[in-house]
Formats: sequence, C-alpha cells, structure tokens
Amino acid sequence: MYVATVALVVLSPISYSTIVHAITHWLDATLHVGGFGSGWVEFLANVVMFLPLGFLLALLFRRPWHGVMLALGLSIVVELAQIVIPSRQPSLRDILANALGAALGAFLAWLLVLRRDRRRAGSVDAASTD
Repeated sequence: MYVATVALVVLSPISYSTIVHAITHWLDATLHVGGFGSGWVEFLANVVMFLPLGFLLALLFRRPWHGVMLALGLSIVVELAQIVIPSRQPSLRDILANALGAALGAFLAWLLVLRRDRRRAGSVDAASTD
C-alpha cells in the first residue's frame, strides 16, 4: 500500500503546487508561521514520504546504509522519470529531501534494532548468571 501510494504521488502527471500552496497558506493563517514558504513544505513532505522507505529497507537489509543507498537510487530514478511526465519537474532538492527522509527512517530502524539487540543481550546475560 505504501509503495503504491508513493508511486502514485511521484509518478502521476499532477502538479501538487496547489496543495503545497494551500498547506503553506494554512500554516501562515492558522499557526502564524510566516516565512515558512512552499519550498519548505514540499521539502518536508518529501522527507516524510521517504522516511518509511528508509525504515523498511534498513530492517530488510539489516544494514541501514544499504537501505539509504537503495532509496537514494530509487529517488534518482523517480526524478529522471519526471523529465517525461507532463507538469512535473525533476529536482536535486527533491533527491536531497528523499535521501534525508530515507536516512532518518534507517536511523530509526537502526535504533530499534540496537535497542532490541541490547535487550536480548541483557536477558541472555541475566540467564547465564542464574
């Protein structure tokens, strides 16, 4: 479901500028966050969109950087594909945001695995001293 949603968002010939501008306006009008422009809203949306991918790939490969590198490669492919999609524009900034999101997700997965491994090691140590 996640992959299908991301594919739909990044590969559909829809310009999301209206949505991004609406979110920017809402932030300014409701939360009074001035200076938080549309570019930042789009950047953060890309970070959030790729965070689960980094998390899942890090868990799958058991090596966080393998997941980040694969997500980076996928991001580059998506941006290159947008060259031929009407109303879409490829961007290095999007690649950076996607990679950052994947790295954050991989970091969270690594923390989860590290915590689990420490908990297991603690229970093994406790059992061996009994």
